[in-house]
Amino acid sequence: MNIGAHISTAGGLEKCFERAEKLGCSVIQIFTKSPSQWKAKPITDNVAYDFRKRWSESAISHVIAHNAYLINLAHPQDYEWNKSFDAMLDELNRADKLGIKWLITHSGNHLGSGETNGIERIVDAITRLLYDTQDLQCGILIETTAGQGSSIGTTFEQLASMIEKIDCAERTGVCLDTAHIFAAGYDIRTSGKFEKVLRKFSRTIGLKKLKAIHLNDSKKPLGSRIDRHANIGDGEIGVECFRFLVNRKPFMRIPMILETPGGEKMFEKDMILLRKLKT
Repeated sequence: MNIGAHISTAGGLEKCFERAEKLGCSVIQIFTKSPSQWKAKPITDNVAYDFRKRWSESAISHVIAHNAYLINLAHPQDYEWNKSFDAMLDELNRADKLGIKWLITHSGNHLGSGETNGIERIVDAITRLLYDTQDLQCGILIETTAGQGSSIGTTFEQLASMIEKIDCAERTGVCLDTAHIFAAGYDIRTSGKFEKVLRKFSRTIGLKKLKAIHLNDSKKPLGSRIDRHANIGDGEIGVECFRFLVNRKPFMRIPMILETPGGEKMFEKDMILLRKLKT
């Protein structure tokens, strides 16, 4: 199983591998910089070399990066949109320098300007970003959102409308977050219900676009549109959803990442449960 967690890089980017291996991860997600700051020191050649070397020596098959939470590619104001664009461009370059193939982003919030305008801003941003980084291997995954406030990416139709308009299809995809789609109104509490949701995803977006999955239970009920993660089996979704995911063959190659509360102490508990669900 390609299962792992979001791992801290405290003390150095390459430190994530030792932490991940102790937990038994085979895949991980990291921040390449503080998620609450716009800027960071550049990644030096030595830092990149150490990271790639340690990765090659580890049992980790995939590393995925997540961008900073401050970035809003749907922002209606040009100054803030440009600030987000520049930050995202830096994030892409940082991830690529480390050899990371995918950078996950929340699509953004339209802040009252309307869904149509927000989607246009996101499409413009990602299209330009991919054009400006044609020499890079790292691509962009748009994460499903719970629907809080004016967030975009809550429905499969919204995601499809963005992806269809972005050039460079091989460098775009979707990260499906179980807690987010549940809060957005997609019932995934049983295998039958999850199959139905996946058929809708396949018809609307296409399963080939599903490149990563965030494994999170939800503290809030179905359709709440509130993003609150819970540990596996401790929330409103329940364990059957995750039993389905870890046993479905098409997902065996897709990195599945825990972002559950409690950090690495609770990740170990969640990882043990996920392994027990594997049949």
